[in-house]
Amino acid sequence: MSKLLVVDDEQSICWGLSKLGESIGHDVAVASSAEEALEAVDEVRPDLIVLDVRLPGMDGLSAIEQFRQRVGQVPIIVITAYGDLETAVEAVRNGAFEYIVKPFDLDTVQHAVTRALSKCVAASESRTNSGAVGGLVGRSPAMQEVFKQIALAASAETSVLLCGESGTGKELAARALHRYSSRGEGPFVAVNVASLSSSLAESELFGHARGAFTGADHDRVGLLAQANGGTLFLDEVADIPMPAQVKLLRALDHGEVVPVGSSRSVMTDFRIVSASHQDLPMKVKNGEFRHDLYFRIAAFRIDLPPLRKRGDDIRELAEYFLAVASRDEIVSTVLSDEAVHELQQRPWYGNVRELRNAMEHAVIVARGGVIGIEHLPEAASASLIHTCNQDQPIDETISELIERWARAKLAGADVSGDLYEQLLKLVEPSFLKAAIEKHQGQYSSAARQLGLHRTTLRKKLDEYGLSSS
Repeated sequence: MSKLLVVDDEQSICWGLSKLGESIGHDVAVASSAEEALEAVDEVRPDLIVLDVRLPGMDGLSAIEQFRQRVGQVPIIVITAYGDLETAVEAVRNGAFEYIVKPFDLDTVQHAVTRALSKCVAASESRTNSGAVGGLVGRSPAMQEVFKQIALAASAETSVLLCGESGTGKELAARALHRYSSRGEGPFVAVNVASLSSSLAESELFGHARGAFTGADHDRVGLLAQANGGTLFLDEVADIPMPAQVKLLRALDHGEVVPVGSSRSVMTDFRIVSASHQDLPMKVKNGEFRHDLYFRIAAFRIDLPPLRKRGDDIRELAEYFLAVASRDEIVSTVLSDEAVHELQQRPWYGNVRELRNAMEHAVIVARGGVIGIEHLPEAASASLIHTCNQDQPIDETISELIERWARAKLAGADVSGDLYEQLLKLVEPSFLKAAIEKHQGQYSSAARQLGLHRTTLRKKLDEYGLSSS
């Protein structure tokens, strides 16, 4: 049996957590303020503290250090309804075991309590609700998880790989990782690898000596050396040329670079954060990216969700970008509910970047006042999906396209009762045509592979006018 101390000024929270703790066999004491809890710890001697952030008097985060002085490294689970990225980072730095956002279900708390008391994971995690740090905004579960991962990674020196579609905010995440790391006062050197020509990539990354090649009129300090003491952010790292991959791996392993045309190495100490919208493991499998470099840069992976997966964040994001875009306007600009509804219905092939551009467009057109649907730009064309998701698995792409088609149809004013038949007529012809062409018009063999009866296949092909001659 363990002893739990719950510190929260909401009686309902204290009551609920007390009943939870008792139901799983623990003794539970409660306090309504940090001061009251600090007076009680010597008597209670808790094995675990559940601590709210917003408290009357001393706040929960400020109280953590005093709890540490009184009871040592007892696990502390922080709960709050007002989380943001800074709070998550501070909680991690103060050694909070878990960070849980209100409203929460009791299963979540029970799981955290069980893990904390069993010591089965490191006591350095966080959870968050919303925030606007350098454009990282969101209260959806997907973004809460991103904030949590950023807070964890920022407290370490591990290499981080940021994955996600174009426009999801990978560079913002990289800057947050740098800002909250121990290297935050050092340089943040960002380079888009895709913008480097293959012939000059090595010179840009590693530098060159005077006379190394035609046009090298003076020594050049490479980006890796410029990042000394700070963070090197390699955006679109999948596009780094293979020769440069070899040199980058050596730089990461040994902390030194050799400029092009030089025989002398230059020492440099930086943390690498990489980003890609491509499928790097597939690149490794195809021999287009070194496996040893992949494992070196992907020690900790953070996935940035596409905007279509975080619809609950669209209003908050839109209002954030609106405030940024209209900060120099004399007349304040606000979003109408109709405009918000329209924004929430769009597929956002360009993700957060597209939403930001839409708000900038709306501010120019509306010229102050209320932004309506008529002030929004046209939604991006579905033809952009290939550009945004060119390395996404095709099954996932098809699934997402069908989901968007279905949502658009179901939201229509005149919804007929044959949507399922419409879907079949949309996808079956191409599917059956590919199968019959592969089997050179042989119905029996095509039917066997498809799992259809031969007669059924022939009937469907006749229906779509695809019968083989």
